[in-house]
Amino acid sequence: MKPEDKIKVAIFGYGNIGRAAEQAVKSAKDMEFAGVYHHQEADRLKEAAARGETDVVLVCTPTREVPEYAKMFLEAGLCTVDSFDIHCRIADLRRELTATARDGQSVAVVAAGWDPGSDSVIRCLMQALAPQGLTYTNFGPGRSMGHTVAAKAIEGVEDALSMTIPLGTGVHRRMVYVKLKEGADFADVRSRLLADDYFAHDETHVIQVDDVQALNNVAHGVNLVRNGVSGETHNQRMEFNMTINNPALTGQVMTSCARAAVRMRGEGRCGAFTMIEIPPIYMLEGEDEANVRKLV
Repeated sequence: MKPEDKIKVAIFGYGNIGRAAEQAVKSAKDMEFAGVYHHQEADRLKEAAARGETDVVLVCTPTREVPEYAKMFLEAGLCTVDSFDIHCRIADLRRELTATARDGQSVAVVAAGWDPGSDSVIRCLMQALAPQGLTYTNFGPGRSMGHTVAAKAIEGVEDALSMTIPLGTGVHRRMVYVKLKEGADFADVRSRLLADDYFAHDETHVIQVDDVQALNNVAHGVNLVRNGVSGETHNQRMEFNMTINNPALTGQVMTSCARAAVRMRGEGRCGAFTMIEIPPIYMLEGEDEANVRKLV
């Protein structure tokens, strides 16, 4: 591969996911790392895109900032990949970004993490194999990055950690540990947190602590189970298990989807897409022929 053929990938936002994404990009033989940009450098990133120095940007900001920045970069002609993780709003964001991406003749990959994201692909495949039935997604036990960021954003919170505890059949408990800012009222913080969309739909316990970092661990995992029917045959049971480092896998998934975004734009398939809409082979390094021979 010639240097000029490499996909130029920039990272916008440099928290846990941004740092992990940088490692993934630098490990990819078909990619060129185009730098890290912080929030105040959004215009500088758009200028880099205009000069042809960037093809795709991994939007590694907190979820609630994704719509604003994804639109901004799509309008500038950049492909975008984000890890937006509020499940009930993904379809709306996809619809919202589709028009912007088409106007900018670009591609947005929405919700490209491991859940939503790669787990969504597994759920899709399981449903294809057993169209009738139920799928249960059991997360953890582990640290939820999205929930942790949401907890940190609550007024009066200095630091926070949100742990997800699986109770079975897709039901979860959220254990949220918070360190308060000086003068903050715990009852008020707890009330605000429980009302947040991230926590309002699950059993949530808020616990005040003196040192959040003493509890911190980025390990996570998932157990996916489907019990269903293939044709008229019942008792088809499928299970998928994964134990992971949360930001490392998210950064890797986003990087693989950057490859798919650039390829789809090259084929003229502009718009916004979730991972279940993208051929998995588009996410891989190498030629299709070689990957088919190896994987099929």
